[in-house]
Amino acid sequence: MDKPLEAAPAAVSPTAAVDVVLPCLDEADALPWVLDRMPPGYRAIVVDNGSSDGSGDLARRLGALVVDQPVRGFGAACHAGLVAATAPVVCFCDCDASLDPRELPYVADPVRDGEADLVLGRRRPATFGAWPPHARVANRVLAGKLRSRTGVRLHDLGPMRAARREALLALGLADRRSGYPLEMVVRAAAADWRIRETDVRYLPRTGRSKVTGTVRGTLHAVRDMSAVLARV
Repeated sequence: MDKPLEAAPAAVSPTAAVDVVLPCLDEADALPWVLDRMPPGYRAIVVDNGSSDGSGDLARRLGALVVDQPVRGFGAACHAGLVAATAPVVCFCDCDASLDPRELPYVADPVRDGEADLVLGRRRPATFGAWPPHARVANRVLAGKLRSRTGVRLHDLGPMRAARREALLALGLADRRSGYPLEMVVRAAAADWRIRETDVRYLPRTGRSKVTGTVRGTLHAVRDMSAVLARV
């Protein structure tokens, strides 16, 4: 474990050196907490992926840069945010309050300091039930396949992650569904990136889960990621 989990880091970076892509689909209940915990120097880019609960308008009122991406899909939202980003380092983070934005420096600092090219947050459940068993098992299986495929010693396909913007764009990521995070790792490994992971807390999400909270959503994600492993 690279960082302690008991406390969030202090405010960092007086300049906007990091953009944070937040894929968003009906997350109005979680947005105030998520955006309020953005570290100084980190700019929130909320990608509204067709919300019906006013998430986009709320995020604008709270000061975030909002990108509208009507084409549904986790990868479509992530990539739209990446294209809209301008900072040299880009983070990705779920927008459902399951991950604490105050821990973003854990993944961003090694990239900013030149110690790593891609850092993933290895999720450590903060409370019982934060990570449903079916989702945890699926993640473990996919991480094992990824280790076999790439040789990279990862335990989690963590949604909190960081890399340099220009390098990410150069990977040519093509998946626009749930396979986007896995494709990022596969292509980064093929390009000999220095990939590492660090522990982050995993909290009970706010609102209804579209993926990991349901067996059906998890199966769709596994299907998309398995297709990426077969294709890339």
